[in-house]
Amino acid sequence: MLQAGRRVQKAYLLGFVMTLGTAVMFGLLLPMVELTYKKANQDVTLTLVLEMQLVINFVATALCTVGMLINKDFQAIAREARSYELGETNYYLVVVWLAILCQLYSFGVLGIIFSSSSLVSGIVVAALLPATELLAVIVYHEKFKVEKGVSLFLSMWGFISYFYGEFKYNNNCSSNNSYNEQETELALVAP
Repeated sequence: MLQAGRRVQKAYLLGFVMTLGTAVMFGLLLPMVELTYKKANQDVTLTLVLEMQLVINFVATALCTVGMLINKDFQAIAREARSYELGETNYYLVVVWLAILCQLYSFGVLGIIFSSSSLVSGIVVAALLPATELLAVIVYHEKFKVEKGVSLFLSMWGFISYFYGEFKYNNNCSSNNSYNEQETELALVAP
């Protein structure tokens, strides 16, 4: 009994560490992409963005494939498809559409970095978290539990805090600019 508890505790700890590692990797991914754009020895065009998406996703696919081969997960796909409630065909349709939507998401994130910055891209991703939570409750009739409420509250708090900080920063910059303009006008008028 104690060994089973230790195994569960180890699995929980491993899952926690892997979740933190994933968060750190995603947190570093967006600024690294922006840095790559800035360090590129060529003009950053839509073609370059697509090439970067292709390379990033190819490497991710290769790493996932190796992991799935090691764990023999490819055999599990057919087993999952057979036991899928909506049928085997629908299972494969869900997998294909999920892959397509993930590519569109990746292209959108890289496109936002290309158009503005990694910070804005991260904000858009963070803003979509509460929307996803609410849509799951509305569309799939999921129960709105305490965890969803806390997640929604924290996401919205971060989102609102960012925009409030930007608002204050822009107000300070505009008041400093008007003060500097008045000072310059006075210096020009003074004999």
